[in-house]
Amino acid sequence: MSDDTTPVWFITGCSTGFGRELARLVLARGWRTAITARNPDQLSDLVAEGGDRVLPLRLDVTDAAAIERAVAEAEGRFGRIDVLVNNAGYGYLAAIEEGEDAGIRQQFETNVFGLAALIRRVLPGMRRRRRGHVVNISSIGGLVGFAATGYYHATKFAVEGLSESLAVEGAPLGIKVTIVEPGPFRTDWAGRSIIESDTRISDYEETAGARRQQTRERSGNQPGDPVRGAEAIIAAVEAAEPPLRLLLGAPAFELAQKKLESMRANFDAWKDTTLGADYPEHRRR
Repeated sequence: MSDDTTPVWFITGCSTGFGRELARLVLARGWRTAITARNPDQLSDLVAEGGDRVLPLRLDVTDAAAIERAVAEAEGRFGRIDVLVNNAGYGYLAAIEEGEDAGIRQQFETNVFGLAALIRRVLPGMRRRRRGHVVNISSIGGLVGFAATGYYHATKFAVEGLSESLAVEGAPLGIKVTIVEPGPFRTDWAGRSIIESDTRISDYEETAGARRQQTRERSGNQPGDPVRGAEAIIAAVEAAEPPLRLLLGAPAFELAQKKLESMRANFDAWKDTTLGADYPEHRRR
């Protein structure tokens, strides 16, 4: 089906959370949407709502062949992809020392390498058309680190850096980039989707151990509304000048402001030492 009058979205991780709510809102606007999940049976209600405007696809973002098939099917059905939303991802609870190699690597395969592979596959079409928008779902954890989620933060910090570079490279080609940084939302992130290291070290119980417990207890009671968050993402994509970063929720805004203040204080306190590291002839007077 080809139709140049409505945008085409490609959204990963649509079985729960932001991906599901975003897909529902995009379809409600009459737009065409490829929606993905590792088990497409979980998307049956969205398929019923969207009719021929929705294309459900099986996709594990760690599978290169699956990425190729899914994007090819979407482009074959709709003719193009205008908006790529990299939403698929999950959390991993462990103090840094408690991290287990297989769990760490799988976290990066999903949250970073899968995201990057999808971007690389979709970019050629966007370049040809000189138009497109890549939306990468990061987290306030892409700006601020906490105990017990260090490896998750590492993946999201990676997404932030990749996205900043892509924004610079894509701007002359008409390709826009938005990094979405939610705070705590009532998605499945802290519920059954999260993975925990089996390793527990007593010395970290007051830091990582306490936060593991807090994360489980807060699941289902977070202040963020996924529907309102999805509406904010759509508003950002539709803006004439989309933001590079979109914070979602009051906790995210407050934590980001505190991080900015902390960084400024850190930089200012060590300014003389910092500037003294240059060759004398290059030092600012």
